[in-house]
Amino acid sequence: MYARQLEEKLRTAADKYRAIVLLGPRQSGKTTLARRAFPQFRYVSLEDPDLRSRALSDPRALLSEDSNSLIIDEVQRVPDLLSYLQAILDDPTSERRFILTGSHNLLLAERVSQTLAGRTRIFSLLPLSQRELVMNDLCPSDRLEDRLLRGGYPRIYDHELDPTEWLAQYYATYIERDVRSLSTIGNLDLFDRYMRLLAGRTGQLLNLSSLGNDCGISQPTAAAWLSILKTSYVCLTLEPHFKNFSKRLIKSPKPYFYDTGLLCYLLRITKSEQLWSHPLRGAIFENWVVTERMKTFLNAGSEPPLYFWRDSKGHEVDLVLDRGTLLDPVEVKSGATFDPSFLDGLRHFASLQNELRGEVIYGGATSFTFAGFTVTSWKDI
Repeated sequence: MYARQLEEKLRTAADKYRAIVLLGPRQSGKTTLARRAFPQFRYVSLEDPDLRSRALSDPRALLSEDSNSLIIDEVQRVPDLLSYLQAILDDPTSERRFILTGSHNLLLAERVSQTLAGRTRIFSLLPLSQRELVMNDLCPSDRLEDRLLRGGYPRIYDHELDPTEWLAQYYATYIERDVRSLSTIGNLDLFDRYMRLLAGRTGQLLNLSSLGNDCGISQPTAAAWLSILKTSYVCLTLEPHFKNFSKRLIKSPKPYFYDTGLLCYLLRITKSEQLWSHPLRGAIFENWVVTERMKTFLNAGSEPPLYFWRDSKGHEVDLVLDRGTLLDPVEVKSGATFDPSFLDGLRHFASLQNELRGEVIYGGATSFTFAGFTVTSWKDI
């Protein structure tokens, strides 16, 4: 079992909250982390058909059959269980604690907020981060292309699996099944086409009408399918920052995938060598940087304050971290050799906020400072 950065945060939170909710993509390591952090808790999985049937028919009995604290896996399979859990948490004589895991973000988070508000703490666990791979000595290669192709799902590293083969099975087994459970999609081939077209638009301004036209579906359907992918932790959208440097700001979000291994699979990239000259190499690297920065915040138990910035004249910063009183701009460049032109976007942004600060994350091996800006190697992110 791999050490995860979130583990200590979970233990600390469990001392203050009797219920902890751990959300994240399927196979991101939620169950392993929960059982590692709380080995004394009894474990039940609602993926088990018999247990799920019992939970549906008599949830009170399932929760009350013993006095142990529980890890309840994939709790979104029986969302009504949360209402019965509320009564236990409100009992001042009970000291039982619960760890709930789930892979449906919006659905479960909304249900938790309705029934367990003030009684629980919600965390998110994404696939292994770059820091966690290094921490667990799981980096078989020092090539950026290998890192992008493999992604971060633990099972690939645990069993040294071929990433393309495993991700093909993951895509068929989990994503298509979850899609069916969230919405009635009659034509899975059309949905597959939609996902691959969306993958080709990674890091671009999202135009759902154009995406729908290219796929042969309506704009409302394209929007609904994107919502499904976001709910099941496949995709995310990065929103533009609202800082009023100009009234002519871009308002469309950008789509990204939570894992670059899955992104490469959808783009039919099967060998790391294909990434050397692939036309979407820069977008894939940008996707990786965005999700790595997101993991940094989530693994610390914090909400990621991540945006991008772009005006109508084409001035853009790939990533903006909103620190409250400060904005930290980040430019992402996949090139292995640093070029001063990498700083152009940061210089323009610095002139707007009258403060010289910012970072370039690039595909090279050395980190340094240049002209007052931080230049960070992908290895040091």
